[in-house]
Amino acid sequence: MTRRPTPGTPEPPSANPLPVSGDPVAAPGGALLELADLHITLPVAGSPRPVLHRVDLSVPAGSAVGLVGESGSGKSMTARAVLRLLPAGALSSGRLLFDGANVPDMGTARLRTLRTRDVAMVFQDPRAHINPVRTVGDFLTEGLVTTRGVRPRAAEATVTALLRDVGVPDAARRLRQYPAELSGGLLQRVMIAAALAGEPRLLLADEPTTALDVTTQAEVMAVIDEARAARGLAMLFITHDLALAAAVCDRVAVMYAGTVVEELPAGQLYDGARHPYTRALLASRPEPGTGRPLRAISGRPVSAFEAGPGCAFAPRCPSASRRCTDERPLPRDLGDGRAACHHPADRSPHPASGNGGTGIPAVGRPHPDSSERSPTHE
Repeated sequence: MTRRPTPGTPEPPSANPLPVSGDPVAAPGGALLELADLHITLPVAGSPRPVLHRVDLSVPAGSAVGLVGESGSGKSMTARAVLRLLPAGALSSGRLLFDGANVPDMGTARLRTLRTRDVAMVFQDPRAHINPVRTVGDFLTEGLVTTRGVRPRAAEATVTALLRDVGVPDAARRLRQYPAELSGGLLQRVMIAAALAGEPRLLLADEPTTALDVTTQAEVMAVIDEARAARGLAMLFITHDLALAAAVCDRVAVMYAGTVVEELPAGQLYDGARHPYTRALLASRPEPGTGRPLRAISGRPVSAFEAGPGCAFAPRCPSASRRCTDERPLPRDLGDGRAACHHPADRSPHPASGNGGTGIPAVGRPHPDSSERSPTHE
């Protein structure tokens, strides 16, 4: 991979998947992970409420896909769905394939293999996922000993080498320490080592740098990138940071209200985004030193169960029409990417040179039929 510089009432999921405009974009050799028309509901006050509404996503073997969106958009739920780590009472429909096998149909033994060998997850807050009363060594070796039958001494040697690989100094001594004795950056490296111990094929990284300072963030991302390159790992990288996703991933998928609204090559994110929400996110980025005011997205974000029958972004979209509020858009192929939008924007110049020299990409123009707006937009 070539690194780039960081720059009303919803319907419940149907048992019969909705038609799509095409399969999620995949490499010529096929996708290692494929999600198509994935819906998930959770019981709230005795009735099902959607948390994911049509997720279409593909992660080819060896590639990195960034999943970007605001808090509550469904990013983490998507990752947990891959491992079937869903809350009690959750219902799902659609297609969720790992290496061609349907994950919801997996038996107990196969699902255990998926979780302990095939797929590994790096969580946002390591302190919430490492037992504070057990040593780092216990945490790292337990999986090797219990699921793979590795002898304790051999397991200790393996995890010591892994800690060195991810840049933990004095690795042998760290095994005897407790989580409270390590900094946040070191603990996140421990989490990465734990993920790599099972020799997975897919890494799910759920906001792995959010709680870290900028310098430590860069170090942790470098560790993840080097580990991926050395092992040929695929990665689903979850973040709210568009610039970070563009820097470390091959493709970027943008989520809003439980739906992937756009997916495109990372190198085309800044000058090739077609969905109004993606463009609005880009336009709202702060630009220190320019003196330009922040451009906030009007309105407030909604969750999947708050969204109406049409496009969830319609109440905040300057290009929305009556059709947008009445009819939920299906994903459509747009060159190298896809967007779920009735009125996708034309490709714009690069933000640094576009929009009259403002350095901010145009968010969108009112569509010709936008005079028929729903009253919710006024």
